[in-house]
This record gives sequence, C-alpha cells and structure tokens, in this order.
Amino acid sequence: MPTVVVVDVSLSMTRPVSVEGSEEYQRKHLAAHGLTMLFEHMATNYKLEFTALVVFSSLWELMVPFTRDYNTLQEALSNMDDYDKTCLESALLGVCNIVQQEWGAAIPCQVVLVTDGCLGIGRGSLRHSLATHSQRSDSNRFPLPFPFPSKLYVMCMANLEELQSTDSLDCLERLIDLNNGEGQIFTIDGPLCLKNVQSMFGKLIDLAYTPFHAVLKCGHLTSDVQVFPRPEPFIIDEEIDPIPKAINTDLEIVGFVDIADISSPPVLSRHLVLPIALNREGDEVGPGITDDTEDENSANQIAGKIPNFCVLLHGSLKVEGMVALVQLGPEWYGMLYSQADSKKKSNLMMSLFEPGPEPLPWLGKMAQLGPISDAKENPYGEDDNKSPFPLQPKNKRSYAQNVTVWIKPSGLQTDVQKILRNARKLPEKTQTFYKELNRLRKAALAFGFLELLKGVADMLERECTLLPDTAHPDAAFQLTHAAQQLKVASTGASEYAAYDHNIAPLQTDFSGSSTERM
Repeated sequence: MPTVVVVDVSLSMTRPVSVEGSEEYQRKHLAAHGLTMLFEHMATNYKLEFTALVVFSSLWELMVPFTRDYNTLQEALSNMDDYDKTCLESALLGVCNIVQQEWGAAIPCQVVLVTDGCLGIGRGSLRHSLATHSQRSDSNRFPLPFPFPSKLYVMCMANLEELQSTDSLDCLERLIDLNNGEGQIFTIDGPLCLKNVQSMFGKLIDLAYTPFHAVLKCGHLTSDVQVFPRPEPFIIDEEIDPIPKAINTDLEIVGFVDIADISSPPVLSRHLVLPIALNREGDEVGPGITDDTEDENSANQIAGKIPNFCVLLHGSLKVEGMVALVQLGPEWYGMLYSQADSKKKSNLMMSLFEPGPEPLPWLGKMAQLGPISDAKENPYGEDDNKSPFPLQPKNKRSYAQNVTVWIKPSGLQTDVQKILRNARKLPEKTQTFYKELNRLRKAALAFGFLELLKGVADMLERECTLLPDTAHPDAAFQLTHAAQQLKVASTGASEYAAYDHNIAPLQTDFSGSSTERM
C-alpha cells in the first residue's frame, strides 16, 4: 500500500518552539524529527513500501517520487525551504494527480499530512474551501474523497488545546468525514517537544505501519512469516450489526488444489508472504534490513543455511502447479500460490477470499473437500485426464434456461398459436401439447397473468366443439381435461394452482399407436 507524505512548509511552520536546552527548534524541525522516525521504522520493517514526499504552501511540489530508498527521503527532509501561506486544497489535488499517474484509481494508498493546524487565510484557505464545497461544479470539485481507496492521517504539530482555541480541529475533522471517514487526526499530548512528537508518530506506526507477523502451519511443519501489506479487517455488509473480521495470526493449510481447478477466483486482496528467519538464539534476522552492509550480508548467509518450511512450500507449489488452501479464520479461507515477476524471480503470494463457507461456488463448500484417498475411485482418472470440478449446481441457473418472455404481443400470440396447432393434431402431438401448455401455465402464474389461463381454457373448449367427426375420441377428452386444469389454476385456490404442478395427460381407455402413455 503506497504512502504519500505531505508536509506543510508555509511560514507558520517556522514558528519557534520553547524546548529545554540552548538549541532553538521550529515546528518544521519537530515535523522532520517525527518523519525521520517514521522513515527509519519503514526502512526496517516496511522496506517494500513505496513512499513519496510532497511539500506545499500556496503551491505544491513533488520532492521525492515513489521510492523504496529511505535515505533519499531523509535527505529531502533537511532540504525543505520555507514558503508563503497554507493552501491545503492545492496539496490534496497534487496528491490525486501523483497517485493516479503512478498507481491508477484501484490501488489503496495512505496519505500522511503533516501540518501545524493553521488553515491559511483568504481565498484558498481550508475554511474557504469547505465553505464553498457544496456550491462547486463537477469540473471544480473538492479533491476529497480521493478517487482511489485511501486513508488520510493528519499529524498536527500542535496540541489539542491549541487546535480547540480556533476552529482548526473542526475543519480537519471535516476533511476526514469528506474522505468517507477513512483516516484519523493525531495531536501532540502535552507541550511541544521531541519526546511527545515521537510518541505521536509512534501511535501512527502502531495503527498503520506495524508489520503483520503470522505462523504458517501445515501438519507438523511451521514457519514464521510476515504478510505484506498487512491485511485489513473485512466488514460483511449483509450483517445487521457489521463487525470487522480480522485474519488469525495462525494460518493453517487445509489442503492443495490444482491451479486449473481453482482457475482465477475473485479475491479481496493479495499479499506477499515473506519468511522470517531466526538464528540459533531465537532473534529475528529477516526480513528487515540493517544499516551495516556487512551485518546484513552475514545475516542473510545465516538465514540461507537454516531450513525453512516457507521456502519448501514455495518451491513445491511452483514445481507441482498447485495452490494451497489456507484457513484464515472461522469460515474464512484464502490461497497460497507462486507468482512469477520474471523468468528467474517468483514470490509466494496469498490471496484472501470473501468470508463464508463457500467462497468459490465451483469448488463447493470448503469444509466438504477432502483428500483423493477418501474417494472410491480417483476423481482425476487414472491418467489425470479429467477433473471433479467445477461442481454442477443442483438447481439450474436462471441464465441457463429458456425463459418465457412476453415483451411484445407477438411473443404471447406465438405461444398460444403453438398450443392450438398441437391441439388440432391430438393424440399424435400429446406430449408436445402438454409441454407447451405447462410452459405457458408456469409463465402466466409467474407473471400473475391468471386471465390468460382462463382465456386459453376457453379456446381449448371451443377447439373441442369444432373437432371433426373423423377426429380421434381421445382428442376431445384431452382438450376438456386441459381446459379444466387451466380453469382450476386460474382461480389460484387449490393445489393444482401451484407453480411446480404440471398438467399430465389424461389416462383414457383409448389407445393409439402414436399416443404415448404416462
């Protein structure tokens, strides 16, 4: 999940701060100190995170484009100049442009806004932007909510009492509300000093940048892993009182499936699974990075000599062309698989399915899957020339059936004429007659078109009176029987009016070579 750090470099950030000691600090120095702490943490625990640095006053500037080089980001903090007044709206517009050009509108992004809480003055200030928010056209809309999934974290170089003395806190809270409530405001607890700034940025790290460590299990084999980026809690919309569901720290593999069987399923998110190697004393030696290159190389050499189940699993899935189904929590599953970045490099990935007992309908319920050895015969065949998947649904899907549609009068007229044509050829067309009759009957009941049933019944009675003397006796009995059944169905007051009931041919004493009995 990329991060954009937006730093206020307006004149208000140069206000001095009374700190114990001889050295004089400004608010921008406190901001740089807190961001240095954040970058050092990310360099150690979130080294795969892409981060960009933007500064703004009345205009905005991209100081560092998205990078994983945190040394460059820290150097840029010491090269920030001071500019004029605060214009937060222009900075947010800049963030929109930067993220959409680099990542598009589908990748979630975290925006860390560092400011002193001063909203600016006059046109372009945050007060003016919020006051004119409802009066804007689509071509001049306010940049919040962002056009991409995001969380906005506001880091205020001020304490709560200072913000509450003006309307700054209310305006900043309005920003979070405009971003669909995704984000949070952090303020300094107590006086403005380096220690309290560290505490504030520590809260941000605990909330958004804590690595997700888990234990990957398969039978008796286990491996400590880091899942990156950390999985977000999922909220089920169908529940009356939605409760966020978080994945367990114990990820248990419940089985393996061919890639062809699982195909390309819909997923909530995708994550890298990185092994965490432990040395003999039990201290972590990966996946973080160290400042000393020699120490890093020696740590990697030690980690490379220790057997790791995660490495074994990755190689096995890659060679066998399979995926591992992993249980994330109660009735929540995902899959582990190997994904190639290039011809020589591949990674172990984990995708999260939607919570539920049957996230992939063509596999059926996950709890009912079992090993091949439990089956009476190999479901894949002796030569691996067939597959038990996809499972066929018990009920035919609506889009897989011939649905009766009467959008135009001609469609209804055609169906009625088809019944009358078959009625004149009874008893030879008995089966076709009742098939078309039952199709029209079900459609009329589904649409609530009971008058149609009575009208067709009258037509069949009229056809019965118009039968020639040479007609087969069975024809009159079948027409009368069908007309009576339709009349009963048109009342809707008996068991014969049920939708699933089918009109069966009348059993008579007449038998013809062309008449089929039921």
